[in-house]
Amino acid sequence: MNVTTQLSEKTWSSDEQQQNLNGDSVSDVMELLSIDVELNSSTANREETVYSKNVMRKQRNWERRLEAKKSKRKEEKQRRKQNQQEKDIGPQLSKRVVKAITKERLEEARTTGPRLCVDLSMTDCMSHKEISRLAGQIRRLYGSNKKAQLPFHLFLTDMKKDGLLYKECIRMNAGFLNYLIDVTEESWIDLFPSEDIIYLSPDASEALEQVDEDKVYVLGGLVDESIQKKLSYTRAKELGVQMARLPIDEYMVKKPNSKNFHSKILAINQVFEILLTYRDTGSWTIALSAGIPVGKGYVAFSESPEVPR
Repeated sequence: MNVTTQLSEKTWSSDEQQQNLNGDSVSDVMELLSIDVELNSSTANREETVYSKNVMRKQRNWERRLEAKKSKRKEEKQRRKQNQQEKDIGPQLSKRVVKAITKERLEEARTTGPRLCVDLSMTDCMSHKEISRLAGQIRRLYGSNKKAQLPFHLFLTDMKKDGLLYKECIRMNAGFLNYLIDVTEESWIDLFPSEDIIYLSPDASEALEQVDEDKVYVLGGLVDESIQKKLSYTRAKELGVQMARLPIDEYMVKKPNSKNFHSKILAINQVFEILLTYRDTGSWTIALSAGIPVGKGYVAFSESPEVPR
């Protein structure tokens, strides 16, 4: 009996310990499940917050793109209307009449139009090839001014008549001596009050907001294949005049390309085209989109799939 009793007690004790162990295991499992539920809940909350922010950001981007598209459609409509008006008038005029009207506009601009100078003081920094290219840019710049409805009063300053550039302009540009441009050996800084001058440089920190009829705009006449940085910027800074850059950063965005190439360096005739288009349309988006070559790697915000903040 004693042996049987002892065995029974040991068996009961063993069962009790097993039950206790099972109970502890269940408690542990429940505790782990509770922690896991809390972690899952916390993770879900964070994911929900991130998701909400993403949705809001996408919504804002969508609204900006929609607004940009509306603005672009409006601007394009105005441009088409203007082009159609020009076509309606154009065929009715003979070449002689068109030439007379062009001359009259250019003469009027020399008395009432905004002034633009090409600073030719840096030709000593250029090779023969670069000077020839600059002469070609001057020809295109003048051609654009002739076609403009609102032309500028143009100046070629620091143009030495015994210099290579002057000779290249005569050689390459038919009728150069009859251009309705003020050609002078004087410097722009001596021709105008310094407070009226705005020197346009891609290195300037301040963006050009508008074209003021009372200001004098100066373009650095520089073709620099050797990439001598900030020549025009340094010159303007030394003379203490106001500087500005085209508002490319404000109205355009870098477009991805295979070479990852992006440049804001433009020829003087390209910068001038942008200023002319802005005067005609009052829109930097139109002016920059039309004037900046695709190869420079920039597109207007309204043409980009993503509008950065």
